[in-house]
Amino acid sequence: MATTEAPGLDADAQRLAQLGYKQELSRSWSGFSNFAISFSIISILSGCFTTFGQAWNNGGPVAITWGWPIIASFILIIGFCMSELVSAYPTAGGIYWWASKLGRPIHGWFTGWLNLIGLIAVTASVDYGAATFINILLGMFNASWSLSLTWVFVLFAGILALHSLINIYGHHLVAVLQNISVWWHVFGVAVIVLIMIFGPSKHQSASFVLTGQINNSGFGHGTFWFYVLPLGFLLTQYTITGFDACAHVSEETHGAAKTAAQGLWKSIAYSAIGGWILLLSFLFAANNVADISKNSGAINVLISDALSGPLAKTVIAISVIGQLYCGMSCVTAMSRMTYAFSRDGAIPGWRLWSKVDKNGTPRNAIIGSVIAGLVLTLPALYNHKGAPLAFYAVVSIAVIGLYLAFMIPIYLRWKAGSSFEAGPWTLGAKYKWMCLVAVIEIAVISVYFIMPLVPTGIPFHSGFDWTTVNYAPIVVIGTLLILTAWWFLSARKWFTGPRRTIEEAAVAE
Repeated sequence: MATTEAPGLDADAQRLAQLGYKQELSRSWSGFSNFAISFSIISILSGCFTTFGQAWNNGGPVAITWGWPIIASFILIIGFCMSELVSAYPTAGGIYWWASKLGRPIHGWFTGWLNLIGLIAVTASVDYGAATFINILLGMFNASWSLSLTWVFVLFAGILALHSLINIYGHHLVAVLQNISVWWHVFGVAVIVLIMIFGPSKHQSASFVLTGQINNSGFGHGTFWFYVLPLGFLLTQYTITGFDACAHVSEETHGAAKTAAQGLWKSIAYSAIGGWILLLSFLFAANNVADISKNSGAINVLISDALSGPLAKTVIAISVIGQLYCGMSCVTAMSRMTYAFSRDGAIPGWRLWSKVDKNGTPRNAIIGSVIAGLVLTLPALYNHKGAPLAFYAVVSIAVIGLYLAFMIPIYLRWKAGSSFEAGPWTLGAKYKWMCLVAVIEIAVISVYFIMPLVPTGIPFHSGFDWTTVNYAPIVVIGTLLILTAWWFLSARKWFTGPRRTIEEAAVAE
């Protein structure tokens, strides 16, 4: 490709023009802000709190102490592969664009929809988790406070609305809040760890933390190592996700070919270290194992049992604020993907969702995707005594949708070999084994996380109960079937992948 510059374009806009797009979104984000959005979406103050019970019930300490660093290492490899791709193709479409470029329109079609569904689910799960923990915090101040699912859902809808308004009317404010969020997570986690070290009157033994096993899943212990324990890994796989946000806001970031790539892998690495320290502090403070298990591994029960009232409230409050930051960032990433995919005509009503307002903000994309997240979470209104299985189902959808979307372009990059035109940040020859490891890991976890979470969620089981069904496979497999039928019956005739929105004369070819 020649390096002739298009008149009047800076280096970032020039690169975007080469990829076929004119600069429409406001490019006002720094490299730190780009890192901050993925760091905020990963949010160990969110995932480590809201899905702690999943690991506690399915493996216990071993699922956390050993599962976290092992799974995080695989995720970092996935992140390295994606960093190379965003360096080569710094566009708002991100993963979908990479798949289209490296493959054919059908690859872009499935990648885009899986990524969008995953982003909608992760946004819904984060904001629903925030609503739950706000409710818990209010209950800590007032013992008579209602903890009904209906009220949690109303609060969830309000949080989604708040995050929508911030993203619509505070574009520049969002970048500032992302930066603040980083430091809130750093210092907030440090404060919590110190409280968990010095607050409890006693601590668990190292033996419990390093080797303790818990199986509250209802499945027999004979299935512990190959079925129950992997279900506990959902804690890590869910918490460390959403890092593709660095790609989705790359059109709004200065020097994106380098800064977005660095922001992506660094957000994973720093979160992995901080999250492990945070989780270990919880395990050492988990003295009342029976009470925690009786309450489905709820982290607020662990914290309340270990700490005095004021300290417990402080820990939950720090987490709540972190979760709110996380949800705001999720709406940003989700709306950018909706905008980018609509810009290429893939979503029904694409003209509406691809519009930007006078401030360079995709307002309609924000509103539409938030409403989709609200609808996806409706099953959470059905009551089930015990673990919040509807919430874990949304979490599973988020993980499967996002990681399957990651897998397609990573595989295509591996298949492209030396013909791949790398950007300024590259893996070199290491892509050969990293991409392969990434694809295998994603394939394995995608199978596990569509499996039943409890025995009563298995069809034809004697105690079968619809409220305990993991509806992730219904959504994921059903969506794949619909997308396949849609593709062969219609979309293949009109969907051609990314569309050029800039005059050819303005592009350096």
